[in-house]
Amino acid sequence: MAVQAYILVQTEVGRAAEVARAIADVDGVVVADDVTGPYDVIARIEGPSVDELGALVVSHIQKVPGITRTLTCPVVRI
Repeated sequence: MAVQAYILVQTEVGRAAEVARAIADVDGVVVADDVTGPYDVIARIEGPSVDELGALVVSHIQKVPGITRTLTCPVVRI
């Protein structure tokens, strides 16, 4: 079973839609939507392990221009 996480993203003012589109194009991203509230974009990602999710966030998602901060929330099955 794949490991999943939600990535909460804050962006520079006016760049949420652009950032959401760029994140959606990254391999491993299931969906990325621009939203309102304290975060500008919420993305759901998946991969074979927590380590690979971490690498995806650090190596690809955080490098998208316009992102100022991310918060990773792993999905747990209780």
